[in-house]
Amino acid sequence: MKIPGAILWEPGTRSGWSVEEIELDPPKFREATVKLAASGICHSDDHLDTGDIPLGWAPILGGHEGAGVVTEVGEGVTDLEVGDHVVLSFLPSCGHCRMCVSGRSNMCDLGAGVLAGRAPDGTHRIHARGQGVGAMSYLGTFAPYVTVPVDAIVKIDKDIPLDKAALIGCGVPTGWGSSVYAAEMQLGDTVVIFGVGGVGMNAVQGARHRGAKNIIAVDPEPYKREMAPKFGATHTAADAEEAAKLVADMTNGQGADRVIVTVGVAYGDIIEPAQAMTRRGGTLVLTSAAPVTQRDVKIDLFTFAMSGKRLQGTLYGTTNSRTDIPLLTDLYRRGQLNLDDLITRTYDLEDINTAFDDLREGKNIRGVIIYPN
Repeated sequence: MKIPGAILWEPGTRSGWSVEEIELDPPKFREATVKLAASGICHSDDHLDTGDIPLGWAPILGGHEGAGVVTEVGEGVTDLEVGDHVVLSFLPSCGHCRMCVSGRSNMCDLGAGVLAGRAPDGTHRIHARGQGVGAMSYLGTFAPYVTVPVDAIVKIDKDIPLDKAALIGCGVPTGWGSSVYAAEMQLGDTVVIFGVGGVGMNAVQGARHRGAKNIIAVDPEPYKREMAPKFGATHTAADAEEAAKLVADMTNGQGADRVIVTVGVAYGDIIEPAQAMTRRGGTLVLTSAAPVTQRDVKIDLFTFAMSGKRLQGTLYGTTNSRTDIPLLTDLYRRGQLNLDDLITRTYDLEDINTAFDDLREGKNIRGVIIYPN
């Protein structure tokens, strides 16, 4: 199948995405082809362009947040059929590795290969300019069709709009789960969330879902601070200093119960102000991706240790895609999860570089590529 796709030919050089013809193979064993309705524009793909996530190989078809309709299934596929509506999970879940059977499917062994540049069997499903092309997270949703492992596909009910469902493949569960699971949010908590874009705004929703009393959304962009109350924020702040004053007033100087870092790029100097406003025995969750080569982190280790705080990393919000993606679609159906207002602007695939410019400039909560019917 010949279709358009957005490719990085020189990752790490900030050269941008080239939209050109690609050839997509049909599905092989335990794979399916999906016609996409939409793909989210996520900061993780931009990390490939900037080099914050170094690949060491090229080229790559980007995109890892999408939803659509199954058009073809390969041999050995028994749990999907043509016409099914599905969300693509940016981390696969095999269901039988040690992590999956212990309830940590977000750490599935298959996930170790999502940036390896090939399908799980070591071959390519995508070709361009006479060579194989890797796919971001085995997916490559910056094209109107994908051929992917069924371990990365989750079936959803057909009444859920697919353009909204696309966001549940990455940003929504990552943020929501950061509050609900990683932070172990409790009723009545005071929580601070650094960065309220496509991930952080869903951490706000997760905190509200768990009954947090005070939810402080911290972001330098006025638009995002203006939008945050729609998702459950009770207060907003432009920076850490302003947030610290709010926390001190709310808690009589005790500090926030949970602090969650969901900024676009996590640099080492963000940890100290975040832990400084975390109360004794509180939890600091780091969700954001940091540059791979970064090793220096500033933190008052004496205070951190003596106050019994916990620094918790989280991948995919510590969610289980098989159970949490259907749960999140049901919350949306019942009006308890706001997906509609997450989409700030939609784009054609040909405008993908504009979409990433808007992401870097903080103009969107989530930009979304819409594919023709």
